[in-house]
Amino acid sequence: MDGEAVAPVATTPSVRSSESLGYPSDARLLIVNCDDFGMYPSINTAVVESIEQGIASSCSLMTLCPAAQDAMRLLTRRPGIPFGIHLTLVCEMPQLRWGPMTAREKVPSLLDEAGELFAPTPAGRAALLGQARLDEIELEFRAQIDAVGDAGLTPTHLDFHCLADGGRDDILDLTVGLAAEYGLAARVWLEPGRYAMRWRGLPVVDNDFLDSFSLDIEGKAARYGQLLRELPAGLNEWAVHPSVADQDSRAVDAGWLVRRTDYEFLTSSRAEELLRQEGIVVIDYRTIQQAWTQIAEASTR
Repeated sequence: MDGEAVAPVATTPSVRSSESLGYPSDARLLIVNCDDFGMYPSINTAVVESIEQGIASSCSLMTLCPAAQDAMRLLTRRPGIPFGIHLTLVCEMPQLRWGPMTAREKVPSLLDEAGELFAPTPAGRAALLGQARLDEIELEFRAQIDAVGDAGLTPTHLDFHCLADGGRDDILDLTVGLAAEYGLAARVWLEPGRYAMRWRGLPVVDNDFLDSFSLDIEGKAARYGQLLRELPAGLNEWAVHPSVADQDSRAVDAGWLVRRTDYEFLTSSRAEELLRQEGIVVIDYRTIQQAWTQIAEASTR
């Protein structure tokens, strides 16, 4: 579904990222990224279907989660699916727990009083971000990234699970540095991080970022249609969360209906029709990765 563009050029905050990627000034670009790949099996099924049979263009893998090995097997059999690494420091499912990839004794600042990853409640996030040491975060992030490489897979980007832009400036800086080291892009969508990236010539979203958990369940398909019709010029991204929502997942995931309604829209004929009607160009993070890699290489010369 990628449109063609010329090689990226340097940009400033006054130039849209879409233009720096070589697209016309009025082009409407959209990344539709399926987050939470690997969390549990019915998410894995829905993510693959949403990309292969729907309008989704990429996904983000949670290497810590119970179905991560299954997700990596699916990616191995489908090398055409672009995917990133959903860097994970929290666990929101008491009945489906996961822990750090690094040995717990090496990352104590990432754990709560019970020795588990924090829940991404406001209080949990505040406690984590207040005590997490950057060196321990780096250990954990590297372990999650290296697990993917050890499986023989090649990701396109890094992004964050439940912590927008990492939640702290130093965490974002660390992640951008890791992206450069590993030849990846990073999802950056809040200010001032977005502004700083564009000053460095690194393309990031031009417009408001959409997290599908922010949408109402009722009338969601119509709302998605409205969002596509009103999509502004520039680079846009939707973080969607599809799941087929079988009985097992409904028993552990309070957000299953958000996920099911995402899946239904992403795989609908109406979604594909709207993209054609609106002339929206759906891309994935390979395009962004190429630009980030070129900038990183240029900076080391």
